[in-house]
Amino acid sequence: MRILDILSPSSIRAPLHATEKHAALDELVDLLAQNGLCPDPEAVKKAVWERESQRSTGIGEGLAIPHGKCAAMPGLVLAIGKPRVPLEFGSIDKKPVQLVILLVSPPEKKDEHIQALGKISKIMTSPEFRQRAYAAQNATELYGLFREAES
Repeated sequence: MRILDILSPSSIRAPLHATEKHAALDELVDLLAQNGLCPDPEAVKKAVWERESQRSTGIGEGLAIPHGKCAAMPGLVLAIGKPRVPLEFGSIDKKPVQLVILLVSPPEKKDEHIQALGKISKIMTSPEFRQRAYAAQNATELYGLFREAES
C-alpha cells in the first residue's frame, strides 16, 4: 500500500479554514466530497465523529489521524488538513494539533484500513518529516513531502 494511491493533491487543504476540531473534521470530509471521493458526506461525518467520540485520535507530537469506516465509501481515501494555528484536539500529550490526516474506508476494507494507518504512522514517526510537514505553506508542498517519503 502506498499513501499516494489514496491521496491526491486536491484532497489536501493548507491552511484549513476551521478553527476547532469538529469543524476541521467536517471540512476535510467536505473536501473529499467536493473531489467526488465521498458520495455521502453526512454518513461519513457521522462515522468519523462516532469514532472520535470514543477516543481522541490526537496521537501526540502535533498530529491527529482521525479515521472511520462507512458503507457509503467505495474505497479508501485520505484528506489532509493543516490548521492556520494549532488546534485543540484532546491529544494524548495535551498539545495542540498541527496536522490532521483523515482516513475513511468502507467496512470491508479492514486490512487495507489498518495498513494505511500503519503507513501514515511510520512516515509521521520521523521528527524531521513532521517538522517539514508542519512548516509546509500549501497543499502542493505537503503532497510533495509525502511523495518524497514514499520514493
